[in-house]
Amino acid sequence: MSFSLGIVGLPNVGKSTLFNAITHCQAQASNYPFCTIDPNIGIVTIPDERLKVLSGISNSKKLLPTAVEFVDIAGLVKGASKGEGLGNQFLANIREVQAIIHVVRCFDDENIVHVNGKVDPAADIEIINYELIMSDLSTIEKRINSISKQAKNNKIAKEQLDLFEKVKTSLESGIMIRSMGLSELDQLLLRELSLLTNKAVIYVANVKEEQLKNAEHDKNVKIIEEISKKENTQKVVISSKIEAELSELSQEEAAEFMKEIGITESGLDKLAKVSYSVLGLITYLTTGVQETRAWTIKKGTKAPQAAGVIHTDFERGFIKTEIVSYDDLVKTGSMLKAKDSGLVRMEGKEYVMQDGDVVDFKFNV
Repeated sequence: MSFSLGIVGLPNVGKSTLFNAITHCQAQASNYPFCTIDPNIGIVTIPDERLKVLSGISNSKKLLPTAVEFVDIAGLVKGASKGEGLGNQFLANIREVQAIIHVVRCFDDENIVHVNGKVDPAADIEIINYELIMSDLSTIEKRINSISKQAKNNKIAKEQLDLFEKVKTSLESGIMIRSMGLSELDQLLLRELSLLTNKAVIYVANVKEEQLKNAEHDKNVKIIEEISKKENTQKVVISSKIEAELSELSQEEAAEFMKEIGITESGLDKLAKVSYSVLGLITYLTTGVQETRAWTIKKGTKAPQAAGVIHTDFERGFIKTEIVSYDDLVKTGSMLKAKDSGLVRMEGKEYVMQDGDVVDFKFNV
């Protein structure tokens, strides 16, 4: 399972610069609005030090980390939900992603124009969120109109209508769907609509290099921190300019540069960790002579469904799985020694997968 993250924000906040840095693509980044029209897409592997360690234990020929798709979506502006700035096209692009990375400008630079004339994170976030709400409101109203007649004689349609009316009322009050605390059944009924304010959001505070060391005390970063807490989501502090410089260096040079400027991890590492958290994802691992590989699944996934991520035959013919935790395998140094120590266990169809499980699925088809 790979997942898709859409990078959004107002024009000239550093979206395309960040996208280029973490994907090593060359999306156009210029000092004017709408230099990005069609969405740029880049596939990035997620760093996972466990793979290298397991590969050493198994003498694997290949390392296959999990991947994430980043989509650089053109800058939204006030009135996007009504078509301003090609807004309808850009909003449609957001519907295709699992989560939204909302880049917010936290730096002053007279050489880079701000679309609204000044740096104001709260106002910038409000503009984007308002447009997402208005777009969802339009979608919900259309669906209410389309099922109102059916709801008179159809129980399922009546349940949907009641939910849509509830969502409509919240949106009209400025409450985003992800903040409504909806049940799993409600979420199931809403899934096909791909509503924008129902997607997980990560706020990225884009700062200058000199702001990075004391970013938590920066007034603009604090504003974003307060908003993210209020919305029960997360924020990441990144300098897209620094990320662009890191992307041009070797792994060793990048590590030295980060040490020099006082940061311990790259923006990609930060985004990967937070993305997994807000999307409720975990990683299990497989290892052998041919390859060591990371597999991404939803937290709470049971063993047969996890096996199905590798191949549908694995799920269909699932019998059991051998499992050892990554830490136990590394501590013993080999699968054989882990078995001798009683650390490898057999699990069946009801086993709920845990992050860092090293597995060998047994199946019969």
